[in-house]
Amino acid sequence: MEEKETIAQLGHPVLRQQAEKIDIKHIDQVSHIIESMQQILSTSMGVGLAAPQIFHSISIIIIASRPSERYPSAPLMDPVVMINPHFTSLSDSTKKEWEGCLSIPSIRALVPRYTDIDISYIDIQGNQQTLLATDFIARVFQHEYDHLNGLVFLDRVENNQDIISELEFHKLMKMPSTH
Repeated sequence: MEEKETIAQLGHPVLRQQAEKIDIKHIDQVSHIIESMQQILSTSMGVGLAAPQIFHSISIIIIASRPSERYPSAPLMDPVVMINPHFTSLSDSTKKEWEGCLSIPSIRALVPRYTDIDISYIDIQGNQQTLLATDFIARVFQHEYDHLNGLVFLDRVENNQDIISELEFHKLMKMPSTH
């Protein structure tokens, strides 16, 4: 499918589809998609990307956290490609934090997410891996995982008043702390 946009935007049907699992015997057949995802993520200010965001409804996530203008306090971590990922929460504890999305530019929202999760996935060599993720990395994973299930972060918002423009978000972040 040839698309003019690099990243699917809210309203495109691919963002609402259930992503297909990848047969690990055929990982080499999706290597070009993984390369495209890595390239797009490296040139964006995103910290994660799911294959549906680049018009492929398959179960691949890349997390590549690094500080940027969009996420100045993001921890630095090498990119991790996750094929057919899933997770379990390690507690019922959730926390609301601000999220944005490359597929929904100019909008931020407070989204509740689990703070501690255990992720299982297949790496690009076809090996089963696990990753214990907390706080920001756990949030990024859950955000991208939602894309594999046809959800976007706005679907998780508890109150519409928790949705603001990117411009207002930046103003809010520049306000001096009151505590």
